[in-house]
Amino acid sequence: MELTWHGHSTWHVDVDGTTFLIDPFFDNPKTDLSAADVETPDYLLLTHGHADHISDAGEFTDATVVGVPEMTGYMESEVGFGESIGMNIGGTVECGEAFVTMHRADHTNGLNTGYETSLGVPVGFLISDKKPTQESDADATTFYHAGDTGLMSEMKDVIGPYLEPDAAALPVGDHFTMGPVQAAIATDWLNVDHVFPMHYDSFPPIEIDTDDFVREVKATGSSADVHVLDGDESFTLE
Repeated sequence: MELTWHGHSTWHVDVDGTTFLIDPFFDNPKTDLSAADVETPDYLLLTHGHADHISDAGEFTDATVVGVPEMTGYMESEVGFGESIGMNIGGTVECGEAFVTMHRADHTNGLNTGYETSLGVPVGFLISDKKPTQESDADATTFYHAGDTGLMSEMKDVIGPYLEPDAAALPVGDHFTMGPVQAAIATDWLNVDHVFPMHYDSFPPIEIDTDDFVREVKATGSSADVHVLDGDESFTLE
């Protein structure tokens, strides 16, 4: 599974040739790319409707858009997507060579932060190369994109022990999401081997020193490796 961070919350994920793009927002200081530079993925995953997560979605209308039904309905009728998979919290859908499980995120979800249109509830996604079951599978590889969330007890009680992510991308910028302290606690609760900070430095209220996150993860006692990626940098999850 190849993971590429394009800054903010924008990730490209390749699972055995099935490609995903999550929360396309290329107007951020971490990437040198524009949406036009990025090949259309097989699936476009949208966690919620704020502008810094869907502003470039219209560049990828040939992809199958995946999100809560309110989100996918809007994307079909207003943005021009022809194919969609509307799903909801707790559901798992098969997407090519991968499985996508939706989980809640503690956040808000007005369209483009104006709150004039509801697009359902905010979510996160777990992308796995095998279908989740209650039987632990050491050969499965799972990546958790937490979306814009605060710390949730479900990370400790459900996502970590039952969905067993190997790696997590967590928002750390504070102000609108978790900051370094709570994101470090989330890392420990999730029991992941690898963690990637995201949703930081894109605009002044969320500018942070990522060394704070590294220190906070260590302070929890977590053995997770913290990877502070450069924009457009890739990581192979095995």
